[in-house]
Order: sequence, then structure tokens, then C-alpha cells
Amino acid sequence: MKAILDFFTGPLNNIAWLYIFLPCVAVGGLLLTIRTGAVQFRHFHYAMKNTVGRMFRKSEAGQGAVTPLQAVTTALAATVGTGNIVGTSQAIALGGYGALFWMWIAALLGMVIKYSEVTLSIRYRQRDEKGDWVGGPMYYITNGMGPKWKWLAVVFAVFATLASFGIGNMAQVNSITGSIVDAAGTFFVLSDTGARAIAWGCGLVMAVLVVIILIGGIKRIGSVTEKLVPFMSILYIVFTLIVVFAHAGNIGHALAQVFSAAFAPRAVMGAASGIALREAVVWGLRRSAFSNEAGLGSAAIAHAAADTPSPVHQGLYGIFEVFVDTIVICSMTGLAIICSGVPVEWGVKPGSTLIMTAFSTVFGAKLSSLFVAISLALFAFSTVLGWALYGTRCMQYLFGTKVILGYQLLFAAVIVVGCVSPIDAVWDIADTFNGLMAIPNFVALFALSGVVAKLTKDHFADPANAIKAPN
Repeated sequence: MKAILDFFTGPLNNIAWLYIFLPCVAVGGLLLTIRTGAVQFRHFHYAMKNTVGRMFRKSEAGQGAVTPLQAVTTALAATVGTGNIVGTSQAIALGGYGALFWMWIAALLGMVIKYSEVTLSIRYRQRDEKGDWVGGPMYYITNGMGPKWKWLAVVFAVFATLASFGIGNMAQVNSITGSIVDAAGTFFVLSDTGARAIAWGCGLVMAVLVVIILIGGIKRIGSVTEKLVPFMSILYIVFTLIVVFAHAGNIGHALAQVFSAAFAPRAVMGAASGIALREAVVWGLRRSAFSNEAGLGSAAIAHAAADTPSPVHQGLYGIFEVFVDTIVICSMTGLAIICSGVPVEWGVKPGSTLIMTAFSTVFGAKLSSLFVAISLALFAFSTVLGWALYGTRCMQYLFGTKVILGYQLLFAAVIVVGCVSPIDAVWDIADTFNGLMAIPNFVALFALSGVVAKLTKDHFADPANAIKAPN
């Protein structure tokens, strides 16, 4: 068992990330940027106007669909999670301050990658036997590349299902439990038995809540996330801004450290940190992908259910998603840590302790631990809901609707397991399956890049006559 675990967290992890995923993000992001006419830059204002500007207009979705707001908040629910708090903290601890710069670079490429994924998911979506819209990489591979490529769609669905238990479940609930235990420890002396009791209690409560929400289907998930995601995002941004501006005198120096360490980390963190340029780049790109999920194809599954006029209209939400997730929220986490000047133990994966310490410089230890615990609980729980949907759709693609309930019950059971598992193993396994599920998705993005380019060109040339979304 240990040999298998070591293979998954060692050689296979390196192959999936270093030699496949990261080059695909760079090459794929540049290719899609060129073929779409740099849509994420040239039409950024248009994207914000047609996403944020319309997001909160009252609208009703048709049968088997959700509103654009519900679709994007469901996708954001899955992306705005522990990657923004714990993931960003880990990027800094393992890659130095410069990792934050490389997270930004990955996000700029990630905007067009996710735009393409969402656009294709609408273009090639279909109705299932219950009349619900379903889509995502497995459908744009099958319907876009042709039936002979169905095996590749199956590979994606299998890896995504496995990833749903890692990135979308165990890694999230593990972080919730850790933050709650840490918070409890600041208020009273906590024994090992007490910590385990809290972990089991968290697992059981979350498992029950997830089952109740999942039974209501995509519409119930959407109705929960459209209320939860905006609230938790704004609350977290406000608190991190308070920390950053409380140390306003350090903002300029912090930004200088980020840019300097992006290319010469040892010169900034010191040779004793052991962090080289490779670590800064790799951990910045890895944690950016872990946070915004661009390249994984997962968010496209949620967007496929949107009641939207055209593929490009919904694709714009992909640009908005990555911007909010990484450029805004991850940056706030990183700047709060760097501006506050808290000590970082280089080369060691932190949980929520690093950001909690940064908050404590302004709010004190008890309030900070409580706020971080609440933030992680909201962020991570919303991610669990989003990934439960992704796993459900992948299992449905593989075996039909008859397996949905069984998968959802198993997913709930794994929540309990994740709450009491060692964090390093959870994060490493989640990383590996993330990298693996991206491989078939990138094959499809390369193959269908011409379709994305044509849809984009036609939309901005004449929106009224551009290709409409299937209905």
C-alpha cells in the first residue's frame, strides 16, 4: 500500500504536473490567446460588463437549466475553496514570495483556457434522460471530436471522478477540520481525544448536509451557491484588505519582494530557504491551477447547465471566474501574509496557520482563528458541493443516471474519511488526480481550438447572428 501511495505522490505526480500539465498550460494558453485574438485582454471590459453587470438581474431558468448566476456561482463554489487560503499559503512556503507572481501569470493564461472550456461546454452540451442539460469535457470530446474519441472522454470522466474524492472532497474537508481544531485550541486546552471528536463531528455534519443538498439536484445546488459564494467572497476580501492596509507601509516592499523573488528567490528569501527559481515557478503554477482549475475542465460541467443565449456569452464567465479567484482572492491572501511580515517556515506545507498568523497581527489570535475557521468552512464546503456535481455528472456519463444516488452516498462517506486523514497525503493525492484529468481535456482544447476561435470571431463580429446555445 505504501509503495502505491509513494508512486502516486512521487513519480506519477511529477509526470502529470511537471512534464504534462504545466507545459500544456503555457502552450495551450498561448495558442488559445493567439487564436481567439487575446479575448481575455482585448475584451476584458466587455466580459466584466456582461458578467458582473448582468449577474444579479432577476431571471428564471428553463427546464433542466440554471440561471447564469447560479452556473457561475456553482463553478466558483468549486474553485473558490481551500486553494485560495491554504493553497496560496503553500505556494509561498514552498515557492517563496515569487510564487505569487507566477500564480498571476498562470491566471492570465487560465482566463482564456477556462473561457474556451466553458464555450465548448455550451456548444456541445445535450439533454439527459431527465431533461437536464449536461456537458463538459466528456461531451465536447464525444460530440466535438467524434465518437471514435469517446475512449478519451471516458478517461477524463474516470480521472475526474477520482479527483472529486481528492481535490473536491478530502482536501477540502481536511482543511475545514484542521482550521476548526486550531480555532478550538485558541479558546481552550484541547486533548488528542477532543481533536479527534471534533474531526468526526465535522465529518458527520458535513456528510449529512451534502446529501440533503445533492438530492435536490443542480437547481438546489445553484440556489445554495448563489447565496453562499458572493457572501463568503466579499467577507474574506474585506478582512484581508483590512490586514493589508493595516500594514500599508509594507505594500510597496511586499510587491517588490514578489517581483524580485519571481526570478531570484534565494536573493530575497536567503540561500537557507532552499528555494530556487524552479520551485517558485512550479508551485505558483500548480497552486494557481489548484485554485482556479483552469485546464482541468471541471468548471465547464457546471456551466453547461446555464440558461444562456450563446456559447461565448457563458464563456465570458470563465474569464470572470479566474480573475476573481486568483487575481483577486489569492492575491489578497498572499499580500496579507507578505505585508504582515509573519515568519514563514520555508519548504514546509502549512495548513491554515500561516494566514491565521497574518490575521492575528490585526485582529488578535482568537478572532483570527475563528474567522479563518469560518472562512475555510464556507469556502471548502461550497467547493465540496461543486465537485459533488462534477463527480455526479462524470459517473452519469459513464454509467447512466441509475448510479447517481450510490455515488452521492459514497461521496458523503468519503467526507468523513477526509476529516480524519493526514493532510500531506490528501493534498498530494489530490494534486496527482488533478494533473491526470487535465490530460484528456487539453487534448480536446488543442483539437477544438479552431471551433473556439470561430465562435469568438463570429460573436464579436456580429453578436446578433452568432451561433446560439442549444435549446
